[in-house]
Amino acid sequence: NAALAHYSPSNGSSRMLSVDEMYLLDTGGQYLDGTTDITRTVHWGVPTPLQKEAYTRVLMGNIDLARLIFPPNTAGRAVESFARRALWDVGLNYGHGTGHGIGNFLSVHEWPVGFQSSNVPLTAGMFTSIEPGYYRDGEFGIRIEDIALVVQAQTK
Repeated sequence: NAALAHYSPSNGSSRMLSVDEMYLLDTGGQYLDGTTDITRTVHWGVPTPLQKEAYTRVLMGNIDLARLIFPPNTAGRAVESFARRALWDVGLNYGHGTGHGIGNFLSVHEWPVGFQSSNVPLTAGMFTSIEPGYYRDGEFGIRIEDIALVVQAQTK
């Protein structure tokens, strides 16, 4: 069911997991010192070559965006493609946003921070998720989500 982005289980769609498939876990919580939002994808058996490549490229996109240095007042939409580049290189993509602001005692999806066209420029001190993915309908889904803090880069 992880091939459906933001899938929510129901009695009619729930089923037993097996070691021959990928498992996507999107979880988080609200605590006195902050809010968490994290997604991990695991495989308890032997993934297919496509699953390995897609997972690696999703991870590359997460790392590429997390390490990106950009000028002050850059909008998230201007850098969002860095999370997709490794997937695009082989003709893959995902059909959801790359990230969103993280609330503290508010909603875990806090706007206007993020990577869509309607978002504000990224500024030091903002928290945003970075969550590229890949989904093969009816087969598997991959997403790797972390929370990142926008900081002032030390450049030459």
